[in-house]
Amino acid sequence: MEVNVGQMFANRAFLTPDLEAFVGKDYRYSFDEANKRVNRIAGLFKKKGVSRGDRIAVLGKNNEHVATSLFGASKIGALTVLLNWRLQAPELAYILSDCGASMLIYDGAFSGAVDQLRSAIPAKTFIRVGEGSPSDIELNEALDGISPDEPGIAGGGEDPTLLMYTSGTTGKAKGATLTHNNLFWASIGLTHTIDWPHESRYLSVAPLFHIGGLAPIMANVHAGCTSIFMSDFHPVELWKTVVEERITLLMTVPVMLKHMKMVPFEKMDLSSLRQIICGGSAVPPDLIAAYRRSGVKVQHVYGATEYSGAITFWTHDMDLDKIDSMGKPVFHGDVKILNPVTGAELPAGQVGEICLFGPQVFKGYWNNEKYTMEAIKDGCFKSGDLGKKDEDGYVYVIDRLKDMIISGGENIYPAEIELVLQNHPGVADVAVTGKLDEKWGEIPVAFIVKQPNVDIEEEAIVETCRKNLAGYKCVKEVRFVDAIPRNSVGKILKAALREILTGPQGSPEGKISLRK
Repeated sequence: MEVNVGQMFANRAFLTPDLEAFVGKDYRYSFDEANKRVNRIAGLFKKKGVSRGDRIAVLGKNNEHVATSLFGASKIGALTVLLNWRLQAPELAYILSDCGASMLIYDGAFSGAVDQLRSAIPAKTFIRVGEGSPSDIELNEALDGISPDEPGIAGGGEDPTLLMYTSGTTGKAKGATLTHNNLFWASIGLTHTIDWPHESRYLSVAPLFHIGGLAPIMANVHAGCTSIFMSDFHPVELWKTVVEERITLLMTVPVMLKHMKMVPFEKMDLSSLRQIICGGSAVPPDLIAAYRRSGVKVQHVYGATEYSGAITFWTHDMDLDKIDSMGKPVFHGDVKILNPVTGAELPAGQVGEICLFGPQVFKGYWNNEKYTMEAIKDGCFKSGDLGKKDEDGYVYVIDRLKDMIISGGENIYPAEIELVLQNHPGVADVAVTGKLDEKWGEIPVAFIVKQPNVDIEEEAIVETCRKNLAGYKCVKEVRFVDAIPRNSVGKILKAALREILTGPQGSPEGKISLRK
């Protein structure tokens, strides 16, 4: 039998029709009610001419209609494109044109951006949720006249069902094509690796346009759990929702965890909360330890869009001395460390490229055979991350392969230097990248954001390196900046920093404000 994730939703509704599926600000849908909405939206898509293989784009914050659109499209064999609502109109126009979406569903809050896009994208059908252009179809009004009966299943298995455009830390974003099988196996990886029991209550606050936000929704359908949608992150409201909705787990990124820690949650009734999952970028071990002291378990996840979500987990059931690792691979997944030049598997302790195997490996990049062939070989996805495994199979991520600096023949990992400089009391944020050098080939350069009202000099940064690192790893140049450029999940945009270093006399060219 070929798995279809839309059919998976129908199966869940059959098994537990009265269990809450989707909860939001002004709605509560059981799985039976939610499945009828899925069927109605699938019927609406068919009525508007959507057929198998067509692309439907969704521009919306975390809400039931985003998930409903995905499951409805999956039932009829169409692909859903979840758009990053933080992008500007030109960036959205590129994605919509690249994927050839014939329909755009959008939240009324984004009607201004949609109006800028209309003449620049191939979409001919526009569906709004709430306010927007009167000429566009209003979703809930349109669903009233559509049958709630099953629309008939089309496709499944290795057919694509989801396009997620990568964050694009370098160059244009690429559309990772995920299949029904990918999403099915990703849900198993989550529910069989960490504590994710039936009837859990999951707070969906990590954006659904990221795989870390979406994959748990699939897990909830598979395991029979409730998804409570929170459209905007606010730490006080989040903790309030955890208490009121008896939340058992949620997914965050490190910057969210830091803001949540500022709220005095220790006196709240958190007896329902089993764990907080955190990923997207490295989670500081001291932050995990601080939450642990407050009675809250933070599980560290390492994932990738091209792997349909989670790659590894570090959990509190694992070795506490290895809290700085990324833990062990998910159930049915496999991680190998390969020599990036020869492709040979490396022994424990040696640094190489982290390569991923298993049914979670994506189908490829949309309409981009060149990058697909570079990324996937013989079922192996080459992550582009440098790392190692220890004797017990724990995975350690060292840095991005393309960010590694080779200076005088020595390999330098910027993440190692960043970790040292983050501990300087005068440093609020830091990023390290390589700069071409006639003598050494490359030298490490540190971009530093100072703590407010703190004055530190370049020599203090260099001296911190000297005390903690080998001489060849020490930064040779320091730039003080107002902010470090990051994408929506907090990953440093190293390409933007390299542009500064290669511009005329290293000038910022308006990209980042440099300070003396």
